[in-house]
Amino acid sequence: MLHNWSHPDETVTHMADGREPVRVDDVDRTLLDLLRVNSRRAVSDLASRAHISRASAYRRLRRLEDAGVISDYTIRMDPAALGMGVAAVILISCDQGSWRSARRKLIDVPGVEHLAATTGSFDFVMRVRVADAETLRDVVLGNLHAITEIRATQTLFVLDEVDQPLRATRSDRGGEPDPG
Repeated sequence: MLHNWSHPDETVTHMADGREPVRVDDVDRTLLDLLRVNSRRAVSDLASRAHISRASAYRRLRRLEDAGVISDYTIRMDPAALGMGVAAVILISCDQGSWRSARRKLIDVPGVEHLAATTGSFDFVMRVRVADAETLRDVVLGNLHAITEIRATQTLFVLDEVDQPLRATRSDRGGEPDPG
């Protein structure tokens, strides 16, 4: 669990697990937003766009990595190009006392991209990506309904989607920097 308090020039994130707070200022947020758009960007380019020296950019990136703010440098794939053109959101209800067991089994379901425990009428929301409707049928009727802890599911086909990665820019400031 994270607790955020905003200060004029920085955000302090207090970690519920007792780790030291991570201080992130406007320059750090600019670096993070630039990397969010293109994680292969050269450090010299990051430094130039953030208006800092290359050495400062290296130090800041290392600090953000060491603090766990940056955990990966990754890629985004086009699921359709991989033959995974059907996406669905599946709402899942399970036996209340067995949600941990259900979660362990749900993460192994084929095609799972995202799984979250939720409040409300459903216990989990899952996003799956598969090749076609027949494969989705097999995932829901074959895999999900074979999990004894699952009481009910509701499947929603995704008709259109926009992937919006988390931005590091403070929401209390007007506008977004151009991460170009």
